[in-house]
Amino acid sequence: MIDYLVQNLWLSWLLVGIICLILEIMNGDFFIMCFAIGGFCASVVAAFTDSIALQVIFFVIFTLLSIFFVRPIALKYLHQGEDHRVSNVEALIGREGRVTDKIEANGYGRVKVDGDSWKAKSANGAEIRQNTDVRILSINSVIITVEPC
Repeated sequence: MIDYLVQNLWLSWLLVGIICLILEIMNGDFFIMCFAIGGFCASVVAAFTDSIALQVIFFVIFTLLSIFFVRPIALKYLHQGEDHRVSNVEALIGREGRVTDKIEANGYGRVKVDGDSWKAKSANGAEIRQNTDVRILSINSVIITVEPC
């Protein structure tokens, strides 16, 4: 078995590259992909030479080059616009909900948004009746500020 691997070391490097690509698909950070590139380059070198040291050197060099040059480009183009994602509570701003408990003038009521009930107040301090559709303007702690749609 070891004789076969030594004679076909390019196949082992190819396997390293494929395993790294599979792991990259599960991860998505574009870091393990750099090891896959190094593995594929070492596989090409292994097809032409039997020097294990030369293969390892090519693996290391191309992996490092990929980390410093390929990864930043991949991150830049494949993750465009993700810096502006809103999440958690900020994602509620601009969403619409329905008043479940009347919002009193200069007081509070309840609004249901995506199945969750929130304590709410009116943006202008006016009363908002039950079953009125409202839009969320802002969130302060656990209280949302709304206006009728």
